[in-house]
Amino acid sequence: MRGRSAAVPPARAPKPPRLPKTLTSATDADTELAHDGKYLSLEYGQVTVIGNEAEDVEFERCRFDQTRFAGVVVHRAGFADVVFQGCDLANGRLFNSRIFNAAVTNCRMTGLHMPEGGLRDVVFDGCRIDLANLRFTHLRDVVFQDCNLAETDFQQAELHNVRFERCKLVATQFSNVTMNAVRFSGCDLNGVRGVTSFDGAIVASADAMSLLDALTSSLGITIED
Repeated sequence: MRGRSAAVPPARAPKPPRLPKTLTSATDADTELAHDGKYLSLEYGQVTVIGNEAEDVEFERCRFDQTRFAGVVVHRAGFADVVFQGCDLANGRLFNSRIFNAAVTNCRMTGLHMPEGGLRDVVFDGCRIDLANLRFTHLRDVVFQDCNLAETDFQQAELHNVRFERCKLVATQFSNVTMNAVRFSGCDLNGVRGVTSFDGAIVASADAMSLLDALTSSLGITIED
């Protein structure tokens, strides 16, 4: 964590998704993901998307409202200019996948597996993303606000201009993470792991106290009463 004398770059807001005014309702065929499938300008409602080892799937300019992706397994999927509202992505497997220009609100993402992926210009609001795997993932211009990220694994990830606002980060793993202009504000950081990788982080003074136990432990310091 840099001292107060270090220059703090201004935060850049993520680009919002751009959707057409009118979307086409997804059909049953649009819920069964196919290899090299392209799904454009579609409105998904309370349906279950089925994908078992589908590869090179692309969603562009789509809205998902209470859509269920739980347990989906895809490789090299791409999501661009998309909105997720109240969706269930718990235990989904998105290998080497990318999400760009997205708004993700009130979604259940417990156990989401998205290693070696990419997140750019994404806002997660009020989501449950605990026990997730985001190892080796690149995050740029991403905001997590009012999210539960307890025990999520960011090992070896690269975070650039990422904001954590009012998030639960208890026992979250940040070992060997590269941080550049990463901000923590109003977060619960108790038991956070990999605190020695916080070089480049900007932490609100009230949040810094919850890092004390993790920091002293990593440095081998014992605090006596």
